[in-house]
Amino acid sequence: MILTISGTPGSGKSTVAKSLVERLQAERIYVGGIRRELAKEKGMTLEELNEYAQTHPETDVDVDQKAAASARQLHQQGKTVIVEGRTQYHFLPESIKIYIKCDFDEGARRIWKDLQNAVARAERNEGNINSLEDARRDIRRRQQNDTERYQKYYSIDPYDESQYDLVVDTTKIMAEEAAQRILDFVKTAEKKSL
Repeated sequence: MILTISGTPGSGKSTVAKSLVERLQAERIYVGGIRRELAKEKGMTLEELNEYAQTHPETDVDVDQKAAASARQLHQQGKTVIVEGRTQYHFLPESIKIYIKCDFDEGARRIWKDLQNAVARAERNEGNINSLEDARRDIRRRQQNDTERYQKYYSIDPYDESQYDLVVDTTKIMAEEAAQRILDFVKTAEKKSL
């Protein structure tokens, strides 16, 4: 099967995806990581790449299409695939579509906490975020930028929860509990399809 994971910043998408990969012995495709590497290759922060993407659709479209093609190829090889990316539910309509969300302020706190670690800061390539308030502003800008780009390129709103098969709110639960809820949903869906 293919699971696509989308959601809000700081909701724990990556942590949940990693847990699911382990539990399902699945392959993981992380579109955010691909875009962060692309930003580094271009000498940009993720925010700068997102601005650049407003007039250079290939930085989104090419990455999204390649991620979806890779997921299908792995699936054809009989592997379970977890694809983490805001638009992948659109590119992989046959997937089980998961949306992970949390309260905006909680998401900002989590991102700010993560940025206190130098290794995480380098991996995230978020740019100049030096306070919780900076994190809040950055998240708002990112969500607005994402919404504009994805509407422009794909005519979708990745934050519209009605497009997903399951919505999990992680504001007050740990990633392992969120992963278990997803596994329970997947098992129920598999039984119904038999």
